[in-house]
Amino acid sequence: MYNTLMTIILIVSIIIIVAVMMQPSKTNDAMSSLTGGADDLFAKQKPRGFEAFMQKVTVVLGIIFFVVALALAWYSSK
Repeated sequence: MYNTLMTIILIVSIIIIVAVMMQPSKTNDAMSSLTGGADDLFAKQKPRGFEAFMQKVTVVLGIIFFVVALALAWYSSK
């Protein structure tokens, strides 16, 4: 069981890295990195299409990662 959980967490970790790298960049200029993006604070638009899909995939993978990590911690303590 321990090896199965380790394999699952390894696979999910790699998929999370790929999902985060595939997300489109939100900054368009260097000035937004200096100001912290304060200009876009009130001009947020709801993500659509591929961006929304990738955000949902990242959230689901993050939840799966933490559940498997908690299960791994619980299983290894017994």
